[in-house]
Amino acid sequence: MNQKEFIQALALHEIHLSQEQVNQFDQYYHLLVEWNQKMNLTAITEEEEVYLKHFYDSLSLAFYVDITKESLKLMDVGAGAGFPSIPLKIAFPHLEVTIVDSLKKRIHFLETVKENLGLQHVQVFHGRAEDFGQDVNHRECYDFVTARAVARLEVLAEYCLPFAKVGGQFVAMKAAKADEEIQSAKPAIATLGGKFAEDIAFELPEEVGERHLLCIQKRKVTPKKYPRKAGLPQKKPIQSF
Repeated sequence: MNQKEFIQALALHEIHLSQEQVNQFDQYYHLLVEWNQKMNLTAITEEEEVYLKHFYDSLSLAFYVDITKESLKLMDVGAGAGFPSIPLKIAFPHLEVTIVDSLKKRIHFLETVKENLGLQHVQVFHGRAEDFGQDVNHRECYDFVTARAVARLEVLAEYCLPFAKVGGQFVAMKAAKADEEIQSAKPAIATLGGKFAEDIAFELPEEVGERHLLCIQKRKVTPKKYPRKAGLPQKKPIQSF
């Protein structure tokens, strides 16, 4: 998917990019390739692959989830090189984006992207989701929480649901069918104040493959004991108690 095809594909979903936004995606791509020579950000570096498998894939969330509300606060947990939050921010400038990632080098890259692209209302933090989930400045403050290819759903739920406000939503972006993950995560989701809503399945263009958006509604306040200390959600997921 070249840049022109990317623009046309988004327009089919009523996402119309200005020339400034097109330029921002171009800058983002070149920064990604430049920094990837110094550190491992992604195995995908060919321009057409980045536009399809990173940029378009990230924006696919907006095809099925309404993020057009003004002053919408989005938390991206474990964003890595900025996916999905930076493409979403470029396409939807009204979003207030917060990113938490545990690797300081990636944070430096994201700060550079933010400055070079002139992105406003973007906060980037170095740290563990488990620690930030206990911080009153972030806990239960966000309308949407996202995570893309970070961990299994029962682990992701403990990382992400504490950030979502009651009435908000957590959307896990997955590359493969996740029926087993959904079933095994339901005890954790319920414990954390969430309710599984739906698994939205779709195909990426050019036969790249199936994608899934696992949508979880935040129904109740998350108990104060969650998230637990760093490392515990991964070692001992809630459903295994």
